[in-house]
Amino acid sequence: MFANSRSVTSNQTGIHSDLDRVVRRHLQSPWRAPIADHDAQAFARLQQWRQAQGAERALILDSGCGTGRSSLLLARQQPEALVVGVDQSAVRLERASKRFQLPDNLLLLRADCAGLWRLIAGEGWQLQRHQILYPNPWPKSAHLKRRWHGHPVWPTMLSLGGELEMRSNWLLYLQEVRDALAISDIHAELSQLPMQSEPLTDFEEKYQASGQVNWRLTARL
Repeated sequence: MFANSRSVTSNQTGIHSDLDRVVRRHLQSPWRAPIADHDAQAFARLQQWRQAQGAERALILDSGCGTGRSSLLLARQQPEALVVGVDQSAVRLERASKRFQLPDNLLLLRADCAGLWRLIAGEGWQLQRHQILYPNPWPKSAHLKRRWHGHPVWPTMLSLGGELEMRSNWLLYLQEVRDALAISDIHAELSQLPMQSEPLTDFEEKYQASGQVNWRLTARL
């Protein structure tokens, strides 16, 4: 049952016809939606933790970290940096704390990424690295604005800076991200992950076991 992940299916066969219009509109119009209380509380916790650990240390964000597997790998690989894994599911994050021994330089935080990104940007913090691994691709054509590159938070995400890495088992998703970055005057590289590469997430491991190709996009923001 493990290697039974189905490929993404969509009624969209190419880059969305509205992509350019949507991205440019968001680049020109700051998003002013209210910040949710739970996101403000999560950010306050992050501020306190960062101050206690050393605010001068590089900051790495793992957005949509799920069960924290990728965040743990990052924290082990970058012991001098502070790694923050963010997910909106308390259940997934609790699973991480039971599954792994978390190092001191790792904080797993329950928050909505869009709200937390805006709060981080509001403080002028800059990231060393930002990874978004296997986000929900929202494959229906009507759902373009739910994808990160079609969301009004897109300019805020770009403003956080750092090395961006995104992964997906749906090539079209990352092709759209690449085009959205180009519209934003940022160059990105897109490549296929080797089938035998070490999986960073449970999703990636399952996709590999199901024989699916995984894709990787990188850019310097």
